[in-house]
Amino acid sequence: MKNNNYLTVLMIVLAFSLSATSQAQNFKGLDKSPMDASTFPSSYKISDKVVKVVYGRPQLKNRDLATLAPVGKVYRTGANEAAEITFYKDVTFGGKKVAAGTYSLFTIPGEKKWTVILNKALNVWGAYTYDESDDVLRVEGTVSKSEKSIEAFSIVFEGEGTDFNMYIGWGNTIVTVPIKA
Repeated sequence: MKNNNYLTVLMIVLAFSLSATSQAQNFKGLDKSPMDASTFPSSYKISDKVVKVVYGRPQLKNRDLATLAPVGKVYRTGANEAAEITFYKDVTFGGKKVAAGTYSLFTIPGEKKWTVILNKALNVWGAYTYDESDDVLRVEGTVSKSEKSIEAFSIVFEGEGTDFNMYIGWGNTIVTVPIKA
């Protein structure tokens, strides 16, 4: 009988130890370019959004913007996965009509204008597999200079009512694309 009790206790201890190790998780630290999101309207109290963009936020870290986002080359617009922009209703983006839906957001940096691209390929890493034939549209974003350097790549939406702008900022560069809902 003592052997049976010993065996039962051993089985219970073994069961608990196996379940504890099978439940252990290996959570990694923060990404060097954390994912972020920006919406319009930006208030968390308003659930009826027009647009949301999800993107990685690389840091300059004393590097040159032209090295990270070279002029004339397709850029993933952020870090890691290509940024994805979701329009919850039909809009006019940079003067062109866009149907509600989700698109990858690529850009081609320029000195005075950036080409801003909505592309139908989703869930893509970087711009390595970018295919121009998947472009839904291309618009020109105007470039202005920021007085203060923007360390972390950023996208924000600002405006009133149905007229607002998407601003892409990094270093001393700000790219503006008008949007009308």
